[in-house]
Amino acid sequence: MPGTTLLVMSDSPGDVFEPLAGLEGVGSAARAARDAVDVLLRDRGLRKVGSDMTAEALLRGAHASAALAGSPSTLEEVRRGAGDALAVGAVRMTAELMSLAPRADTAPVQVWTRLHQLAAVDLGSDDQLGHLRTSREPLPDDIPGLPPAPPADEMWERLSGLARTLTLPTKAPALVVAAIVHAELAVLRPFPTANGLVARAAEHCLLVARGIDPVAVTVPEAGHLELAGSYAQGLRDYAGRGLVGVRDWLLRSCEVVTLAAERSPLNNSAAQGK
Repeated sequence: MPGTTLLVMSDSPGDVFEPLAGLEGVGSAARAARDAVDVLLRDRGLRKVGSDMTAEALLRGAHASAALAGSPSTLEEVRRGAGDALAVGAVRMTAELMSLAPRADTAPVQVWTRLHQLAAVDLGSDDQLGHLRTSREPLPDDIPGLPPAPPADEMWERLSGLARTLTLPTKAPALVVAAIVHAELAVLRPFPTANGLVARAAEHCLLVARGIDPVAVTVPEAGHLELAGSYAQGLRDYAGRGLVGVRDWLLRSCEVVTLAAERSPLNNSAAQGK
């Protein structure tokens, strides 16, 4: 399994993510996705971004992530605060995303558990909030279409390895790192509930923290929703097809980031002459 490969690599002193960035087609796709964000931001720093644009992008992302998790709430319902539990939890997460992003590299487990605390308030009991599952608990099954989650001991080992790698330097593009973290969290499902919401928010945190979109005006969750037909299959391939599956997930993630730039509210503002 690719998670096992990542874990083994993380025990060595070398760069864990760089070889994955070197898989066929990934480097050029990551550069193209970065270019799409640069165009949106007018070559970085040349375009003013107000807090209203960031808030709108995060709201759209919360709605898209909840919809991918099965929420029936519309964007307007979410905007009014009238969404279902999944949507409300996603909004609660994105409200803290910018404050959590600076710790996404230095204290990743704490960030992931905090995201779960925010996402799952209305999805389970209080003692489950931010709680990493143990072997005494049933395996979570909250991301449709995935194979069974690994046992708790394997989950803990792989999660620890993933967290370690994030604190080490890498030459890999930030997009690659964020995409791997998303896939690992989704496949491992470390929490009793809301694993998909947490995985997508963790990816978004890293895209902010590692400079792809430091002002959070792209909407990666909307990209995942737009490509929803390949979401579960992409994660199944990541979990079961070795480096081929990892490569395909990374290529899909590059497409997601390109779509994230296209779906930014900045584009709406430009169209309206703002």
